[in-house]
Amino acid sequence: MDMRKLVGSNFARLRREKGLTQEEVETRSGYSQQYLSSLERGRRNPTIITLYELAQALGVSHVDLVKPTDDAKAEMQD
Repeated sequence: MDMRKLVGSNFARLRREKGLTQEEVETRSGYSQQYLSSLERGRRNPTIITLYELAQALGVSHVDLVKPTDDAKAEMQD
């Protein structure tokens, strides 16, 4: 799994766990719903600052957005 897909997958999972819509994260972060949608699909390459700001909007650590999950670790080994 490449880094863009990992970040997108983690962002989508954390957003859902927090019970937030993309529109709610848009309001909290200032990033457009279209940007967030592209991010979740692994089509964006966010900067460190963007990762930090999005993590703040979700109420998580920026590390959580780049940390491989068990599923991602297994996919990387394939």
